[in-house]
Amino acid sequence: MYPKKLKISRRIFISVSAFLGFSTLAWSQGLLTFEKSKLKIRTLKGENSFEVELAVTERQHSQGLMYRRSMAANAGMLFDYGSMRHIRMWMKNTYLPLDMIFIDSKGKIINIVERTIPHSLSVISSRGRVRAVLELNSGTASRLGIIEGDRVVHSIFQEIE
Repeated sequence: MYPKKLKISRRIFISVSAFLGFSTLAWSQGLLTFEKSKLKIRTLKGENSFEVELAVTERQHSQGLMYRRSMAANAGMLFDYGSMRHIRMWMKNTYLPLDMIFIDSKGKIINIVERTIPHSLSVISSRGRVRAVLELNSGTASRLGIIEGDRVVHSIFQEIE
């Protein structure tokens, strides 16, 4: 049994840790940071700009947006796999519902999985070989009219003439 003073101190520590949220969690779990970059999506309705974090290493791919509680409306994460392949993802430890946009090496959107379910262990797959996956806030694809065949413009994709 703990002395009363120690119980109160533990409660205060837990409360402060919960209040500090993601930054405390990041520090305590050694979470990675990500380089940021600009990205555009060209749709029939126009061009949309985003500031994305880049997940390029295997460790960054594994962590992704896990443990995040919020993300700006024009933010996202671009997972670059460096070459064309089938991609399989899940939502383990991910608190945010997301739209996942699967993109080939030329920046063409191959498929979109909208409104993923937080913490789900269900596999979310590309419908073919892709180079990258862009994760945006849930509902963004629908709201902006982003569809299969639209183009993502970023330095990792080949320019199309």
